[in-house]
Amino acid sequence: MNELDQAGLARLRDGWISGGTAFELAPAEWKEVATAASSDEQERRLLAIAAQALDVALRPAAPKSLKRRPPLPVLVLPMLPDRLRPPLRAALKQAADARRKAQVIKLVASRGFVTHPMDWMPAASDQTAPDVYAPWIDWQASAEEERLPHEKLTLQNWAQFYPAARRVALAGMRRSEPAVARLLIEAKAPAESADVRLSLVELVRIGLGPDDAPFLKSLAADRSTKIRELAGRMLAMLGQHGEGGADAPVAELAGFIEEGKAGFIRRRTTFGPAKTKSHAQEQRRAELFELCNLVDLAARFGVTESDFITGWQVGTDNNADIFLSRMIAASGSDAAVAHMADTLIAAGGKPALLVLHLTPRLDIGRQRVLIRQIVKDAQFPAALGQAQDIEAGWLGWDDLSNGRFLAVLRNGISAKEDPPRRAAEDIVETIGYLATAPAAAQFIDEVVAAGLPPASPSLGLLRLNAAMTESPSQSNR
Repeated sequence: MNELDQAGLARLRDGWISGGTAFELAPAEWKEVATAASSDEQERRLLAIAAQALDVALRPAAPKSLKRRPPLPVLVLPMLPDRLRPPLRAALKQAADARRKAQVIKLVASRGFVTHPMDWMPAASDQTAPDVYAPWIDWQASAEEERLPHEKLTLQNWAQFYPAARRVALAGMRRSEPAVARLLIEAKAPAESADVRLSLVELVRIGLGPDDAPFLKSLAADRSTKIRELAGRMLAMLGQHGEGGADAPVAELAGFIEEGKAGFIRRRTTFGPAKTKSHAQEQRRAELFELCNLVDLAARFGVTESDFITGWQVGTDNNADIFLSRMIAASGSDAAVAHMADTLIAAGGKPALLVLHLTPRLDIGRQRVLIRQIVKDAQFPAALGQAQDIEAGWLGWDDLSNGRFLAVLRNGISAKEDPPRRAAEDIVETIGYLATAPAAAQFIDEVVAAGLPPASPSLGLLRLNAAMTESPSQSNR
């Protein structure tokens, strides 16, 4: 429509706005449509034609820079029912950081649902969202081309998969066909950027086995320091030593550890942290624990990983215990991680909290044992919030009511001082992630009776948890 037509429409509009008729101002073609009708009908017909012209004919053309995106992919799990969306939004709003938000999303996924995209969408760089959201992550990253998500990832169609889809596909292959996945990573990773290369090599942890050792050793020449260190840690998990460069740091770290003997009848070797003489030495010791691997440190003392852990004097130096736990989590074999966890749990009390550094490497059974012990002992319940990669929605009411946990929590809620009360509220939020739906409902009643306001934001995740009682099949009826 040209400018003259637009000007004519403007005169019609002005006539109607002023309360007059516009028939005489209409174009000749429009008059032919309306001339046989009554005067009122003429105006109505002109108004209909003008509205059609303004709403359709004069719709602005899309700019050339605008690109059409494909529809948002449908995920394999159903969306959360509408009645649960308000408590979901409340829980997300209360989440203080990305880790808390990730817990909300993981809890929802554990119950068989995904969020509505208007309530929450993963970012293109999201590394913590459950695998079910991989199509949305890829859609965020780029949805300009059609992907082939149902095809098996191969060397030929590598470029047709976006990063999140690749990671999910490779993770699945590492569980079922580890050698095939490793060959894909070995062939394609060198051409990627350092960050992408690191995320691909990290997938080798899944199903890690002796056959992966040659590839990991080849990474000793990688351009990225982080990748070289990661490869060295994974080799250490296999009980093998990395390619050079570690002797000097290991020897220096060994200087911070004292070797001794214990037992009168059955003599055994013990290992304990030497007393540091300055803050600088303390910092250097921490750096060395992070830099070195368990298998190399144990070999320096001529013992196995298991013997070193057995001989370690837990409780002598809390910081050294933390450093060692982190080292074992990063570079110890699965057996060494389980051994350290069992040792710390058996020690009870504060040493048991060190197991939290090992949780990403522990199996579900040991994770549950750890959480149950912390809840039962109730010595350091606030530490529950530090647990990482813990399964959502399994802690029952029997677990929560077994021991002193509820009594300690009541004291914290009733405290007038801010630190104890804030710690108690943090515990409430963590239980909102860990509890079953029935336990969450009972726990709400318990903490409200203890003095927590019913409208407290800390109850957000608990309320969402308690409300998710129906299965996805029931919600679709």
